[in-house]
Amino acid sequence: MANNRVDSDSSVDSDTLAVARSAARAADDKQGSDIRIIDVAEVMPIVGLFVVTSAGNPRLVRTIAGEVEDRIRLDHRRSPVRTEGISESQWILLDYGDVVVHIFAEETRRFYEIERLYRDRPLVEWRS
Repeated sequence: MANNRVDSDSSVDSDTLAVARSAARAADDKQGSDIRIIDVAEVMPIVGLFVVTSAGNPRLVRTIAGEVEDRIRLDHRRSPVRTEGISESQWILLDYGDVVVHIFAEETRRFYEIERLYRDRPLVEWRS
């Protein structure tokens, strides 16, 4: 993948970055896989960052979504402005405005190849 990793060079503000990192860590805590934060601020200025993760089955997709919502609500006092895909649990989208979290079932993620659409955008490190 052609993505470059960035940290402090990101064009997003520190609060946005903190929310995205919290989401990534929450997904990791619940066995999310192939977790990435993609800086989409230059192509989608209203969003800023995408957090993308995979889960092995629909139940785990829902579990990760619940953990992300709980963690962001607890740590940042924020709730998603929009949520999609809960009933199908193949691709749940949690929209926080400046951060959009995509939680995919593995097969669905391979089908949509969201990273391919943003392959020229930098990745943001989330592990500390």
